[in-house]
Amino acid sequence: MAKIGVLALQGAVKEHIQQIELLGHEAVAVKTCGDLLGIDGLILPGGESTTMGKMLERNDLLDPIMSLAQQGVPMFGTCAGLILLARKIKDSNIPHLGLMDVEVERNSFGRQVDSFEAPLSIPSIGNEITAVFIRAPHIVSVGKHVEILATYEKRIVLARDGQFLGCSFHPELTDDVRILEYFIGMVTDFIKVPR
Repeated sequence: MAKIGVLALQGAVKEHIQQIELLGHEAVAVKTCGDLLGIDGLILPGGESTTMGKMLERNDLLDPIMSLAQQGVPMFGTCAGLILLARKIKDSNIPHLGLMDVEVERNSFGRQVDSFEAPLSIPSIGNEITAVFIRAPHIVSVGKHVEILATYEKRIVLARDGQFLGCSFHPELTDDVRILEYFIGMVTDFIKVPR
């Protein structure tokens, strides 16, 4: 059983926790650096990226999360979580982790009223995966070691950079847990590595 933290500053925290537990793993709501102790993976959920970045800073979570990343702990960012993970945010200087070798553009699919769902085919994960886009970012460019896992209308919406997984949409807002299962596979592979 993996112990997976979910950054609990705002956003769809409850939905992520429910799905982790549904898959038989332990979920921990992360609000302080003490909540990071002993976790095997970390999910950064959606929310408002500027607010979340400031709260990471205010709660002294930036350095502890970066320390976990240096230890190889897998991390999964959805929507605003992807923005926080990205190395570069186009036209923005909000506090963020800068761990994943991608550049993202915020709100690239429109405002809240422009939210939509679309089916995605993700060769390494599955077909007909419903992606829920809410004020979603997209990945503008990737580093040479980043694997592009899915695109929508020629925009990158799911990518992996080693231990980091980032998506533009909200997989936790559907009943389809295949993307979460993919991330948990990354976590269990990490657990198996002798340290």
